[in-house]
Amino acid sequence: QVQLVESGGGLVQAGGSLRLSCAASGRTFSSYGMGWFRQAPGKEREFVAAARWSGGTTYYADSVKGRFTISRDSTKNTVYLQMNSLKPEDTAVYYCAAARSAVIGSSSNEYDYWGQGTQVTVSS
Repeated sequence: QVQLVESGGGLVQAGGSLRLSCAASGRTFSSYGMGWFRQAPGKEREFVAAARWSGGTTYYADSVKGRFTISRDSTKNTVYLQMNSLKPEDTAVYYCAAARSAVIGSSSNEYDYWGQGTQVTVSS
């Protein structure tokens, strides 16, 4: 049973930073693709960032490129999303996701497992 547990959300002022964590358990993730998505109130879930667990290529939404960084620590089975220069429009529930196929696409349909989400609120 794959489990993804996000943490690190909170309230931050515009221009500030947060680091989200996604602790993965239940199997070996070396061949998986990992992604971050977010959903703001009244809006559809949208892609934020993705990477292969094995490393290499990363992929970002245009809205976060240059401000957010996805990374992972294999020793801790944890994926991170470092968020800098936060803006009020980054306010959302952030979800971690895992894809068995190592895909690093932007469609939520490509991911097989999801965490419960963590709230990020950016005040102006």
